[in-house]
Amino acid sequence: MEVNVEFNCNWNRKYTTIAMYSFIVIASSILFFLIMSRLDNFIHILTGHFSSLYPFVYGFVIAYLVNFLLNFFKKQLGKIPSLKKVKPSRFHILSMLLAYLVSGFLVYLFIAFIFPQLIASISGLVRKIPDYVQSSTEYLKYLSEDILLPPGVVDFLNKRLDEMAFFISDNAEDLVPIALAFLRNTALSVWNVFLGIIISIYMLAEKEQFISLAKKIVYSIFNVKNAERVIEIVRRAQTIFSRFLGGKILDSLIIGCLTFIILTAVDMPYTLLVTFIITVTNIIPFFGPFIGAVPSVIIIFFESPIMAFWFLIIIFILQQLDGNVIGPKILGDSLGISSFWILFAILLGGKFFGFVGLIIGVPLFVLIYSIIKEIVELRLEAKGLPVETKEYLDR
Repeated sequence: MEVNVEFNCNWNRKYTTIAMYSFIVIASSILFFLIMSRLDNFIHILTGHFSSLYPFVYGFVIAYLVNFLLNFFKKQLGKIPSLKKVKPSRFHILSMLLAYLVSGFLVYLFIAFIFPQLIASISGLVRKIPDYVQSSTEYLKYLSEDILLPPGVVDFLNKRLDEMAFFISDNAEDLVPIALAFLRNTALSVWNVFLGIIISIYMLAEKEQFISLAKKIVYSIFNVKNAERVIEIVRRAQTIFSRFLGGKILDSLIIGCLTFIILTAVDMPYTLLVTFIITVTNIIPFFGPFIGAVPSVIIIFFESPIMAFWFLIIIFILQQLDGNVIGPKILGDSLGISSFWILFAILLGGKFFGFVGLIIGVPLFVLIYSIIKEIVELRLEAKGLPVETKEYLDR
């Protein structure tokens, strides 16, 4: 009798477990379907709740960028014999102080010298837009009369210019609310960045403690082997992201300096604004040069079509120099994937994460690619099969 009771208990427990897991799977599938069918609404709601965490996101990003300088000063100061006797905590604080001083000085240079000129260039460009539209209309009229463009082409271009002029005049009354909203969002962003700076200081000051705490949590969740595997993957991610982002930032700064020097030498219109666009967009792999060149050419074209043509030639030469000399010297083989996968990672990252995805999509894909590649090769080795891809060409 006791055996039957125990059998029935085990039988009931087994089916209860199956039913519970089935319910979880079905509920998760329904939830996943609802989220994917209303992905835009879900992201909008999630963003609204996530906005309170923006200071911490900014703080993490600032801490991650300043950490490059922190590690640099730690390495350089470690070579000074007199500082080798300093306590590690004080040595860390000294390196962190120098890192923030240099970062603050770079921000000050940007705000004091570059930012006002950027604002002046953008303001001047906005004021001249109606003149540019009028001159373009007159130029198209000249082309249609003297060069005899096809009527369909002329009608199409005239309609687009009329729409642009109507949009500018129709939205002139909304400039005040737009400006107020811009100022409000800017003030909120500045406040979040200020809080982010403070949070980043705490993050870097207690960096070792945060790392130790994260490892402690990982070891508490997983067994020792899996925990070490998770930590190794995190280290790999840090290596991939730091090499890629650090290399791309340095590469973009070099291209930006070269662009500014050359454009200044040839007296290009809106030199500083165009240089800023080229420098920022060059961080994006593959598409960066095109994304930066298109608006820059349009801006210069309205001022001088001939200079826009020369700008295209200059940018083409600079990008060839960057792609064949500067980029490989700085980045080396930090990606380890083909151009096809780089293009795939950029498009996928941009689709899901917008502009940020265009930047982090490639290193994120490299990390996932390396993990999948390692798993595949381990399974092939366990089966006694070759791991080289070319070995499977004639199989």
